[in-house]
Amino acid sequence: MTKILHFKRFDKSVPAPLQATQGSAGIDLYAREDIEIAPHQVGMVPLNVALKPPMGHWILLAARSSLHKMGLMLANGIGVGDEDYVGDEDEYKAALLNFTDKPVVVAKGERIVQMIVTEKVPVELVEVEKMGASNRGGFGSTGKK
Repeated sequence: MTKILHFKRFDKSVPAPLQATQGSAGIDLYAREDIEIAPHQVGMVPLNVALKPPMGHWILLAARSSLHKMGLMLANGIGVGDEDYVGDEDEYKAALLNFTDKPVVVAKGERIVQMIVTEKVPVELVEVEKMGASNRGGFGSTGKK
């Protein structure tokens, strides 16, 4: 069943979010303005949308696979848009880290990140003293002896 994602654009001259193909998991978001990010600094790039995900859903912001070619990466790894972050002025932004030694310009209208709409699964938190399973050896230990 198709779910409805309501969105508001802040600047109608910037393209609306776009799902490039029917098989695409992500929906591309665009920079609302030109932003220059200094070397080894983080810049906040406005993405020109306020979003209202379907009830019981949330937004995951991930880098487009080509973002690193610009010398940029999401500073926080991913972005999380909660179901209740839906105000008229709640514009989504991408915190981008310039990992190069030169300034990088993000141009208005450039596709920067992709959003993935995913279902929120309710969980109940239960604290325990023991997990009841054997240890696997630590982070990155699979297949090592």
